[in-house]
Amino acid sequence: MPDLTDADHRPGDDRPNSGGRPASTSAHALAAVAQRLFLRDGFDETSVDDIAAAVGVSRRTFFRYFATKADVVWVESTTELAAFQRSLAASAPDGDPVAAVASAFIAALDYGPDDIEWERQRAELVLRSPAVQAQANAVYRNWRRVIAEFVAARRGEPETADFPLAVGHAVIAGSAAAHELWLSEPATELADCLRRMFTLMLPRM
Repeated sequence: MPDLTDADHRPGDDRPNSGGRPASTSAHALAAVAQRLFLRDGFDETSVDDIAAAVGVSRRTFFRYFATKADVVWVESTTELAAFQRSLAASAPDGDPVAAVASAFIAALDYGPDDIEWERQRAELVLRSPAVQAQANAVYRNWRRVIAEFVAARRGEPETADFPLAVGHAVIAGSAAAHELWLSEPATELADCLRRMFTLMLPRM
């Protein structure tokens, strides 16, 4: 197993750690190791003890960060959604809301070259692991709500109206298609795959 301090360092790990624990036992580092084990040994076959042992921490430390094994796949979801919302808020008020959503979504998932392995592993688990997919709906529901609220506000209509609802669902579907394309074409970049799928799948004003 690669050394966590080197292999799983990412820009977010430079932020102050309010819990006082070293970066090598950050939530992201634990998640990165867990994803590798899930893909190598199987999700059901990998226990919390296996993950903790691979990282070199206690079982108790794991549960400080995650309530269940499946939660590790969504370790960055809250941060991504917050970044997405900030980008939407900063978008031009008279611009195309669908274009703003697409641009903000792509930016929220742009981690750079150092995290490609982690992102690909996450994509593979989200797309192909039933245990992980069981939690996906709750995550996607939050994104769809934020998207529908934004589009509806820009159009001056309820978030339950046809167009905002369609945009929310189309973005999530387009993201799934883009990640599947990205896994099948390793030489491509995720951002490019997202642009391609959004061009094909998002409704136009």
